[in-house]
Formats: sequence, C-alpha cells, structure tokens
Amino acid sequence: MVSHQADVGTDNEHGYHTIADLRNTLSYLMPHLDGFWRRPLKDYAWAAYDVDDRRTGCAHRDQAMSFLQKCVERVALGSGADPLEARQAANQLAACPIIQSGPHCHLLIEPDAFYTHLFSLLGLGAHGLRWHICYSASTVKFIEKPKKGPGWLHLEGEAVNVFGVPRSRMDSYNICGFNCPYRFVLSGRKKGASANATAAKLKAILPTTGFSSAANAIKAGNQAIWEKAFPSAVRLLQLDDIDIADLVADHLEDPGSWLSGRFFDNGLFARSILEGIDGLNAGPWSGWIRRTTDLFWGLADGKIFPLRLRDKVLSGGVGSRFAIQFAPQNIAAALRQRKIVPSLLTTFLVTSILPGVRVLGGSRQIIYYPLMRYIVATALEKSNERDLLGALDADIRPGLWGHRVVRPGDGFPLLEIETRGSVQDLLPDYDEQPLVQACGDLASFTTDPIWAELSTCIANGAIHTQSPEWRWAQLS
Repeated sequence: MVSHQADVGTDNEHGYHTIADLRNTLSYLMPHLDGFWRRPLKDYAWAAYDVDDRRTGCAHRDQAMSFLQKCVERVALGSGADPLEARQAANQLAACPIIQSGPHCHLLIEPDAFYTHLFSLLGLGAHGLRWHICYSASTVKFIEKPKKGPGWLHLEGEAVNVFGVPRSRMDSYNICGFNCPYRFVLSGRKKGASANATAAKLKAILPTTGFSSAANAIKAGNQAIWEKAFPSAVRLLQLDDIDIADLVADHLEDPGSWLSGRFFDNGLFARSILEGIDGLNAGPWSGWIRRTTDLFWGLADGKIFPLRLRDKVLSGGVGSRFAIQFAPQNIAAALRQRKIVPSLLTTFLVTSILPGVRVLGGSRQIIYYPLMRYIVATALEKSNERDLLGALDADIRPGLWGHRVVRPGDGFPLLEIETRGSVQDLLPDYDEQPLVQACGDLASFTTDPIWAELSTCIANGAIHTQSPEWRWAQLS
C-alpha cells in the first residue's frame, strides 16, 4: 500500500509510548518545542510561519527559487487567479518561503487535512499572509487504511465513497493517474445516490464536471470548498506531484540549471543520493527513508511503479520494457509526457532543499526530511559543492512539525463549520488552546512503531542530537 509516495513507512495501530514520553522525545530532538507546549496554539502557529530575511548570495539557490516561483505562478493562474494575483503568490513565497506539506491530496474537509489547514490559517493570519501554499502528495492510493484515504470521507457516521470507485480498484490505483474521468459521486451503500444529507450538501458545492485524474478533481473541489467556507482574506494554492513533475522538467530543460548540470553529471550525484539512502537503512535510522524507487516513479494506466537506476538508465526492472536514458532531456520529456513522476526526495529537493523553503509536515516528515537534507548535504560534500552546502548550513528550522498539530478527535469539520458559520469563526475556538491540549493524544506518533524504535535508539544512545545524520535538522 503506497503511503506518502511510498518513500517512507506506514503507520501502525498499536500504541508504544506514553504521551509524556513522546513529548520528551520531541523536545529532545526539537528543543524549540519545549517552550511552546504550555503556550497558546496561536503562538506556535506564529513561530511556524516566522522566518528571518531570506539569505541570498548562492546563485544556485536563487535560481531554484526562481523556478519554484514560476511553478507557483503557473499553478495560481490555473486555479483562477489573475496574472497580478499569481505574481503576488510567487513573491510571497520568495519573501516568506514556507510550504505546508503535511496532508496528502485530500478534500479539505477530511479531518486530518482540515485541522492542519486550520493550524496554517492561524500562522498565515498572524503574519498577514495572503496565500496558503501547500504541497499535497498525489501518488498515494485511493485508500490508505480501511475506508480512509482520498477516496473516502466519513459523513454522519457513514463511510462515503468520494468518486464511486469500486473498492477492488482503490488498493491498486493512484490518484495522480490518468486512467479514466473522475467525478464527485459521494455515494454510500446505495450505488448512485448521495450517502446522506451532509453528503448531498457537500456535493452541491463540488464541481459537477469530469476530471482527467482524481487529484485534479480534488484540487478543483478544494477551490470550491475554500471559496464557500474559508476566509476570503487568504487564497489557496495547491501543488501536487504533476505540478512538481513540471517543475523538475523546468530545471532540466535549462542547460544552465544546477539540476541539469550537476545532478545528472555522469549519474555520480544521483548515485551518491541512492548510496546515502542505503547507508541510512544499514544503521539506527533504518526505515525512515526507504529506497522503494530510484528518484522517480513510473506512471502508467493509473498506477505508479518503482524504477531502478543502473548504467545511466532508469528502468522498470526485470521483465519490464520501460527504460529511459538518465539524461536531462530524456527525463524532462518523460515528465512532460506523464510517464514518470518525482519521488518524494526529488520533490523536496526542488521545492525545499535547493530553494531554501521551510516545509511543515507530520510525524514522519519531521524525521525523514532532515535525513533527506543529510543525504543531499553528504552528496554535496563529496562533489565539493561548497556554495550550496553553505546555503543549506545557513538554513534555520528548514522543516517543522505542522501537520496533525491540532487533533481532530471526534470533530466533523462540516458540522463545525455549519454550527459556527464559517472557518473564520472557528479559529477563536482553537487559537488560545495550549499546544499540549490542542495536539491531544499525539496518536500519529504513539501508534507508530517506527517512533517506538526511534525512542529506543535514543534511550540506548544509538541516536542523539549530535548524530551526524541529525546535523542538518538545525532545529535547536
């Protein structure tokens, strides 16, 4: 089952920590959190969106930011912004380089996603920011856990099939796939009919047209929901893996870009990245970044499949006829043709590590993202890339906990919105809650066996804040 691009492990339903132990572990790895547990949630949200003046002086970093700005501008135009508004979104990213990257590509009113976006609104509002820029992984499948994932919603206690996709297909197709038209169905047990009254109300808001992928449908649906219920002072801008595919292609089609000239130079840098992943998995950090594919996923017939890099060729493995020369022009063409999509590490390379953008993520991301930075930094050291290495070294809190900070509990977003009037009216219900209360039982951590293993490694000294792999977290 693919979860968050399958580059990292999946959660488990069994508990391993006490909440106090877990908070101590978090504060140990991320000392800045220690000062926020008893303070209002709005203080932590303010800090998550607070950045120092952007540092310049690294040409490669500035170039990567320029590519990312063009991507943001393109996506904003595609979502209905006029040219001036789209440029303002790109300018905000350069001035305040932060992307919410926690939720997968879900409808906004899915509880995990909704309360994360609510948290982001607190931070955005505190800094007077106009655009909520987020990346949502779309290589995930329709179902990630039983009756949970982009293909499901729970409304009035009933499991609602968002697209009416047969359950037999939910386990094998990815929502970024272009295998058939997708429409919002919101069906329950009775095929073809809205599940219940709440589902019918939601369906009346959502677009009625068909979309080439479920991810495209979700993006359009979220724009409709945002315009209906979310604050008009903030605009939503959603990036998914197809947008990132175009961003990577932008880099590769420019022969003067760092990615085009260095990353693919004889395949040595890419090989260093893959060796770095293998090295992590041979030690105490095993499992946080899995080599389930090599830098890109193959995409065909609505499904993604792993690729392997050997002898400067990306192939589908034994028995596969899929093969692409590992060269900038070939990879760019395959990205444009939707034959491949970036892996999670490649995605974070072009959206965060190279351009210097802070990413806000969940319980897995706050560990695997610093490890990605370590892998990239190690490869930069090997290739003597001092300018980029210095830029990474100057980053301050490049990745923070920003997803599932507010515990959904038994909350039903649509009911909360209906009861209070709008999302804007909901914000005061949360902003004064102490962080320790707002985050609740931290179930995304305490039910995850890899966090139990991490705590064990900290306890026995195999992992500590001075571990070289944690050197690039820069969270103190």
